[in-house]
Amino acid sequence: MQFTPAKLNVFLFFKLPSAFWSGVRVKHITTEKCIAAVKHRWFNQNPFNSMYFAVQAMAAELTTGALVMYHIKLSRKNVSMLVATNKSSFTKKARGRITFTCTQGNVISDVIAKAIDTGEGQTVWLESQGVDEQGDIVSQFSFEWTLKVKQ
Repeated sequence: MQFTPAKLNVFLFFKLPSAFWSGVRVKHITTEKCIAAVKHRWFNQNPFNSMYFAVQAMAAELTTGALVMYHIKLSRKNVSMLVATNKSSFTKKARGRITFTCTQGNVISDVIAKAIDTGEGQTVWLESQGVDEQGDIVSQFSFEWTLKVKQ
């Protein structure tokens, strides 16, 4: 699969339909960063008239996971990936369009290279920040990804 926003959004439809139907969409991806956005709507709201935390988590995880997938593809190795731990904080009600960004592609490539070189599993913490249309941070997520070269 090519790593373009359109291809990743098709991937969402077939492999992560709950994210797709909640409105999560990849907007931009390079080897260094991934941006996804989701708009607060009736379908993804909580009882407090803001975006449900799980929808925010799906968008945030997507930005980190898509970057990991991209770097695994570039490595041309069979590497397994799994979220081991996640942490989040919420600072403002998520209303309107929320944009999530992860900018740690360079860290991912180093960790994958270490996993390939040592043959041992590696972990990496990746962060994604959710920002509203006014530029205010509404949520921050950290995901601990485990990476291991398959034999």
